[in-house]
Amino acid sequence: MGNPYIPILAIAAVGFGFAIFSLAAAALTGPARYNRAKLEAYECGIEPSPQAAQGGRFPVKYFLTAMLFIIFDIEIVFLYPWAVTFDQLGLFGLVEMAIFIGTVFVAFAYVWRRGGLEWD
Repeated sequence: MGNPYIPILAIAAVGFGFAIFSLAAAALTGPARYNRAKLEAYECGIEPSPQAAQGGRFPVKYFLTAMLFIIFDIEIVFLYPWAVTFDQLGLFGLVEMAIFIGTVFVAFAYVWRRGGLEWD
C-alpha cells in the first residue's frame, strides 16, 4: 500500500504548477502598455485620496458591511451540512434550523431597518 498523502501532494503540485504557468503565460503574452491611470490604486470607483498624517478614519459602513458578510457566510456554513443530512435529522433538525434562520432574519431585518444596507 502506498502513502495516502501522495494524491494530496499530487493535486497540490498540479495546482502550484498551474498557478506558475498562468502567471508566466500572462506576463509573456499580455500587453505591457502602462499609463498613469493603470498604475493608480483602484478603490471601488472612488478617487484614491491620501491618508491623513494621523492615519485617518475609515467610515463605519465598511466594517458593518464586512460584519454582515461574515454573518451570512457563517449562515451558509451551517445550512450546507444541514441540507446534506436533512433526512436523518427529522423534525428536530427542521425546528432547529427554523430557529436559526429566524434568528439570522431578525438580525437582517434590524440592520435593514437601521439603514445599514444603504450606500449614501
